[in-house]
Parts: sequence; C-alpha cells; structure tokens
Amino acid sequence: MANFKKGDQVQLKSGGPIMTIQEIGDFSMNDGIEDGAKCIWFDGTKPMERVFDTSTIAIFNEEDYN
Repeated sequence: MANFKKGDQVQLKSGGPIMTIQEIGDFSMNDGIEDGAKCIWFDGTKPMERVFDTSTIAIFNEEDYN
C-alpha cells in the first residue's frame, strides 16, 4: 500500500487538477484497482470523483507547481 492518507492533496504524475484523497484501499471489487485512492476534485462547480491506482499519483507540492 502506498504512503498516502485521507485528506492528502495529490495530482496525477502526468498532470491535471489538484485532487483530495477521500479514501485509500482495495477497490478491486468495483474498479479493478487493488491499491487505490478515491480522489475528489471540482470541474468548475461540479464535484468529480474517481479511483486512481496509487502508482499514478503523487503528493501535490505547491513549490513544484509554481
């Protein structure tokens, strides 16, 4: 299991919106992702959520963003 915790701000390693981890766990029964992080973010005013494999996300570092 990756070293993430609920409430961490993350971003896909390939870029994209800043997301907040809502839940960490085994999502293999629903999404096929064993080591997953359910993330939430906003697209404008619309809340979005998705489970990502933890190998595809990284802790958001504001210093790296600027």
